[in-house]
Amino acid sequence: MKRLIINADDVGADEARNAGIFEAAVNGIVTSVSILANGPAFDDAIKHIRLSSKNDVSYGIHINLSEGRPISSGLRIITGSDGLFLGKSFAIELFSRNNGQAFEKDIITEIDAQMKMLINAGIKVSHIDGHHHIHIFPAVINATISVAKRYNIPWIRIPDEKTPSYDGLSVNSEIISEAGLFNGFGSKARPLINATGIDTTEHFRGLYLKGRLSLPILEELFKKLPDGLTEFMTHPGNAVKEGVHGYFTRFSTPDREKELKTLLHPGFREMIEKYNIILTPFPEA
Repeated sequence: MKRLIINADDVGADEARNAGIFEAAVNGIVTSVSILANGPAFDDAIKHIRLSSKNDVSYGIHINLSEGRPISSGLRIITGSDGLFLGKSFAIELFSRNNGQAFEKDIITEIDAQMKMLINAGIKVSHIDGHHHIHIFPAVINATISVAKRYNIPWIRIPDEKTPSYDGLSVNSEIISEAGLFNGFGSKARPLINATGIDTTEHFRGLYLKGRLSLPILEELFKKLPDGLTEFMTHPGNAVKEGVHGYFTRFSTPDREKELKTLLHPGFREMIEKYNIILTPFPEA
């Protein structure tokens, strides 16, 4: 049996992104979302969720330790002099290694604060993943597992995917290098997570497809989808209006609208049926 979770990352990034993601959820395509607790449009995301009549969408936390302003105050190491996170490239380098107890304290303090934001907003958190997959980096994985156990979160994402060979998909060396980093950390994190009884999906897709979704590529993905439970990471949304600025708005580009249009195309649903794929949220524990 082929079961597929279509997860939309970055809920809370901005209102345009939220609007596109929840449009896909209302149409039964996106079955799960991951929420940025420190996102500028977090309150707007919670409003969407509360107004939604959908009860077959799972909600997770998109741990963010790389961009924007943290929830916690007094962090000593993982923020700059301006109080903001250090940015993607610095974060990847920083969290690729352990840097002592004060470093670990900053990490667990901020992840816990982000989790509490969701819980206090009434969100039943089903899964944990991370902005730039930071949750499975060597300096962060133990804190991720600790928070998952503390709040009884049943699922943690493992971004583990071989380089795909799809006609029409251009994968450059930068993408391959970054995906290789995530794959490596993910493969090391999986046994640590599984040893605690926390679940991981059997398969993962989407590392190589951000901004590259098309119906022909999805046809190949679905045709080759293995049996079992697969998480498919997506990034749909609407582009922000000109003049709107924020920590995450530079990512809300026409590429997000391209993904949304592809997911909402009637051909998408036809392919799901053609290959006998069952769409599902993250299963409850």
